[in-house]
Amino acid sequence: MSTIASYYKVKPDKLYRSYKKNISNFKTWDQKQHAKDYLIYPQNISPHLAIDEVSLSKGELYTFVTSKAYKTNRRKLVAVVNGTEAKSIIEVLNKISETKRNTVTEVSLDMARNMELAVKTCFINATRVTDRFHVSKLVIDALQHIRVKYRWDAIEKENNDIKEAKTKAEKYEPVILENGDTLKELLVRSRYLLYKTPSDWTDNQSKRARLIFKHYPLLEKAYHLTIEFRSIYESIIKSKAIERLKEWSNKVKQSGINEFNTVANSINYHWENILNFFDNRSTNAHAESYNAKLKLFRANLRGVTDVKFLLFRLEKLFA
Repeated sequence: MSTIASYYKVKPDKLYRSYKKNISNFKTWDQKQHAKDYLIYPQNISPHLAIDEVSLSKGELYTFVTSKAYKTNRRKLVAVVNGTEAKSIIEVLNKISETKRNTVTEVSLDMARNMELAVKTCFINATRVTDRFHVSKLVIDALQHIRVKYRWDAIEKENNDIKEAKTKAEKYEPVILENGDTLKELLVRSRYLLYKTPSDWTDNQSKRARLIFKHYPLLEKAYHLTIEFRSIYESIIKSKAIERLKEWSNKVKQSGINEFNTVANSINYHWENILNFFDNRSTNAHAESYNAKLKLFRANLRGVTDVKFLLFRLEKLFA
């Protein structure tokens, strides 16, 4: 908007107001009355949908249902619901005719219970597929949680050592490892290497990995469990993936790592939806990509003052 304004040598605010009040047809928008609560576009429904949440303004979450059928942005949007409560999502989606909703055969979603309930209630013929990236992220978060705990332990130990050195009127000298890091620094700088497989490590990351696993064997065990879990998604045959998931769960139980036991329990709870991925290898990447576009659009606006008008503009772009 500011670029167009500069071209015509008018103030951006003036052009924005003129567009909103006179040019855009916002005043006569047919969904304006209920826009803050919901938007629906039944004509855009397709057999393959995705559902996810995104923040539009001031941290307020909206639930977006999008179609995977169209390569262009023009017909992606199926529904927008203010909030993430299952009851609200169901109420809005039920405004779409049952005939259209029954044509949906697959919906990809994250591990949120409210999303699953809404999809199960409104799209009775649809297979629910838990997004592989959300499951993998849960496992990686467990690994990083262990690293962060060790880091806080290292910080506390360093603070105690400094205090003890002061009481003895001595200068504190931290232990320097062979790569030049202290333990605290090693734990901070090892964050990104834990996301990678060993074959993707640089020379410095390989040295760091060897040191951190030497000082923290439990972290090494957690890392190998993470890499093994991620490799399960490379399985093409569903029965093979089931077998490998069961083997992985048994290894987690034997490991005694509490964070990974929690992850294994969550996976078991979403077992059927997670395994549905191996039927068509569907992901929620479509919804995540859509969310990224929404966030970029919002960022270009440099803040949202009128949520209704933002939703109106999203309709023009995506519905």
